[in-house]
Amino acid sequence: MGNLLGGVSFREPTTVEDCDSTWQTDSEPEPEEPGPGGGSEGPGQEPEQPAQPPERAGGRPRASSAPDEDAEAAGAEQGGDSTEATAKPKRSFYAARDLYKYRHQYPQNFKDIRYQNDLSNLRFYKNKIPFKPDGVYIEEVLNKWKGDYEKLEHNHTYIQWLFPLREQGLNFYAKELTTYEIEEFKKTKEAIRRFLLAYKMMLEFFGIKLTDKTGNVARAVNWQERFQHLNESQHNYLRITRILKSLGELGYESFKSPLVKFILHEALVENTIPNIKQSALEYFVYTIRDRRERRKLLRFAQKHYTPSENFIWGPPRKEQSEGSKAQKMSSPLASSHNSQTSMHKKAKDSKNSSSAVHLNSKTAEEKKVAPKEPVEETDRPSPEPSNEAAKPRNTEKDSNAENVNSQPEKTGRKGYFLARPSS
Repeated sequence: MGNLLGGVSFREPTTVEDCDSTWQTDSEPEPEEPGPGGGSEGPGQEPEQPAQPPERAGGRPRASSAPDEDAEAAGAEQGGDSTEATAKPKRSFYAARDLYKYRHQYPQNFKDIRYQNDLSNLRFYKNKIPFKPDGVYIEEVLNKWKGDYEKLEHNHTYIQWLFPLREQGLNFYAKELTTYEIEEFKKTKEAIRRFLLAYKMMLEFFGIKLTDKTGNVARAVNWQERFQHLNESQHNYLRITRILKSLGELGYESFKSPLVKFILHEALVENTIPNIKQSALEYFVYTIRDRRERRKLLRFAQKHYTPSENFIWGPPRKEQSEGSKAQKMSSPLASSHNSQTSMHKKAKDSKNSSSAVHLNSKTAEEKKVAPKEPVEETDRPSPEPSNEAAKPRNTEKDSNAENVNSQPEKTGRKGYFLARPSS
């Protein structure tokens, strides 16, 4: 066993970006790692890691008998929506790390490797033992607590038993799930049947009803009253996070997206439970293991989120900066192209100028070989340059040509004076 543990390597994430693979490109291979307890992962799903310290575990309902602890925890982590209505939200590293570990199947949960517990969660759901510390059996909860919203609201020890996880909550009587217990649970029909009944009971408590066997949900008859309560009792957001996690552990991963989509619609479109939107985007969405499903939900949320500039759950900024970088790179390339074009034009102009100079030089040489009368030479028009740029140089060359042509004239005059008879 020492060798087994020694061979396990795990890099603890240190940033939100380390924890969030949601916006990895669709072309990247998405891991198929069905963890022994997840049961429903497929392509594009991430199996994730170990539990956090129980006193800080995100999405875990408090197990104390004092409801204030639930409210305080919710306000600190998942219930800050109403107080941050005017401030730009921030991603929580704690939330991102907690859900990263959940999605990756708690890779550092060595306790799960070392031993199998007494299957207390399964035995509770088989109605063999009551949940502690209250001493109530599952059948009594399902039959007598259903519709008793005061009891479901103010009791804080039952939720860890109804929706067990592979992480410790603050009800230390509730045992953590193990991978072995999960497999046994999913094979036990009466346990699964009661688990779904517990899910329906809690949905009704929130004002929601399960409409079919695929996990679709809708407003319950009492939705207005219950939504108002849900909007104000933010500790219930922790309970919803736990319920979503437990659905994934016990074989109902596919039930998560319909519930999260429904909550997002009510919060962002209908505005019936606006205070829940921060928890829905920071926690509920990230309980979903398939990153493609997360992308769908986040795109839907981004479309309806207001103010839109405060939506922080979209693709990471580095992708946007890479786009601007590409634009900046294209600008120097265009500049280089223009520079090359300009140089080509200059070279062409220089060539035309050289041709004009060559033509003028040739004319001068012809004049040297066959000089004519000075008047005729002066009156002869010079050849027109083919380019404006050649004009200054032609003037200079014409001047040189005149100097050269004037030499025979001088010599002729000098010879004339020598030949003139003396007086």
